[in-house]
Amino acid sequence: MAQREYQQAIFLPPRRDIPGGAPRRVFDIVCAAAGLACLVPLFVLIALAIKLEDGGPVLYFQLRVGQALRKFRLIKFRSMFANRAEDSPLTAIRDARVTRVGRFLRRYKLDELPQLVNVLKGEMQLVGVRPQVERFVDIFPAEYGELLQTPPGITDLASLSFRNEERLFLGNSIEELYVAKILPIKLEIALNYSRTRTFQSDLEILFRTVLGFPSPSTAWDHIRFDP
Repeated sequence: MAQREYQQAIFLPPRRDIPGGAPRRVFDIVCAAAGLACLVPLFVLIALAIKLEDGGPVLYFQLRVGQALRKFRLIKFRSMFANRAEDSPLTAIRDARVTRVGRFLRRYKLDELPQLVNVLKGEMQLVGVRPQVERFVDIFPAEYGELLQTPPGITDLASLSFRNEERLFLGNSIEELYVAKILPIKLEIALNYSRTRTFQSDLEILFRTVLGFPSPSTAWDHIRFDP
């Protein structure tokens, strides 16, 4: 389906820009550029580790749905064996597709660092709903139609709340569990946050992400969740 027809088919709501959009964009550019400059030595070490393990490509590119439901190429450090990542976008806690280096990168979220390039290109922002593959967006068109009025982000409140979500994936029905139980809660958290977000709250999420702190307890306010 053509992009315009796809957008019309899910009834995109009128665009709603977040407050302080221009200053936020400048902040994102400055932080992303500074981060990339400071992280060059770490990037080199990660690239060497990936290459030495299996000789495959260092980076992994995957099509995700971005702002206004336009697709873009998400950049990550490769954490799986080559040609295995396309099997499923979800990974269990002991997924055989993940390399030894990849497990380390995923544990500390280092595989996400190249997305600073996506931020510089304007495809992502530092704080925003995580970009999804198209088939999950198709299942929740209204929610993503609202959330993706602005670019997706590297981190957000839902990501912090489910920082180790792979521990919830038990059995063989990982995708069914994700769609039925986990993703609806993440979307509810993301929607609640997006409607009240401020620059200060975005800063708190960034600091919590960088320092490895959990999400604030208020993230679960008014969320329909049955443990």
